[in-house]
Amino acid sequence: MTEQLLPDVVLLADGPTGFTALRSLAARCRVVQIFRKPDQPEAGALRSFANNRDIPIAELQELAQLRKVIADARPAAVVISSFDRIIPPHILALCRFVNVHYSLLPHYRGRANVNWAIINGETTAGISIHLVIPELDGGNLLFQQAIPIGKDDTVTALYERLNAIQERELGGVVVRAITGYQGTSQNADHASYGCARVPEDGEIDWRQPTDTIDRLIRGLTPPFPGAFTHLGGHRFIIANASPRVDAPCYIGRVPGRIVGRSPTDGWVDVLTGDGVLRLFSVLPPNSERPCAAASVIGSTRATLGLSRLDLLHRIVALEDRLASLEQLKCAPE
Repeated sequence: MTEQLLPDVVLLADGPTGFTALRSLAARCRVVQIFRKPDQPEAGALRSFANNRDIPIAELQELAQLRKVIADARPAAVVISSFDRIIPPHILALCRFVNVHYSLLPHYRGRANVNWAIINGETTAGISIHLVIPELDGGNLLFQQAIPIGKDDTVTALYERLNAIQERELGGVVVRAITGYQGTSQNADHASYGCARVPEDGEIDWRQPTDTIDRLIRGLTPPFPGAFTHLGGHRFIIANASPRVDAPCYIGRVPGRIVGRSPTDGWVDVLTGDGVLRLFSVLPPNSERPCAAASVIGSTRATLGLSRLDLLHRIVALEDRLASLEQLKCAPE
């Protein structure tokens, strides 16, 4: 297919899927514009690829920008990949819209689908490419493929595998849609949804079962904010951990209590609601690189997490500090 015959497309892309979406589209289409959401992390690989091919990139500050590009360029399709802004019906009516969604629709419509799949203990994840209609993630399916979730898989690893499928399939699927393929309808009666996640949702509750905590940690690896806990009031992220299958049976149990550590090997064992989780590496506050868990957690008398007693002590200390400051403020000169 010559350059002149390639269909024109616009790409709305952010997050961990945008680069492979662009590469796939560029192999089968002519990408005339890329829009990203404002205030997103710099996408160096995507920007370099686009600059080398003279593809313009802009932040989508308002939908009028998209409407103008559609009116001026008259693209055969607008393709969406990791771009969670809702496109209103009056914009959708202007041309064909195709969306990439990393779940097996109609299951897990909405947000954070790959994260939720691991956190919820699903055995499969997947990719769906579908036509966009005003109903959230509800258009006809153009392509779908499932992948298994292994017991040690992280969300990072799943994104790598799903991105590889997207790069292989997206361009061809979009061309088929442009040439008339309508796909197959979803069964809305089977629809389920995932809500958005915020960084605070990653706090570990050590009373939960070991497998539940392990899935939370694996479901929030970079580029996501990470599962975190506290020690001495300081927050840190658990970067790498694994359930201990050969753990002793603790019938006296304080969830979050450190019950073993190896300064040599760097691991730390933590009691959970039903077992032991071995922490291998953590990300301390204000640090960009993980370090050995035993280098941060130095005592088997320590308990991870914020207890009510610890919070009370901190509140009392803060009140005493405020009272002292008030006394200094009111003292005669």
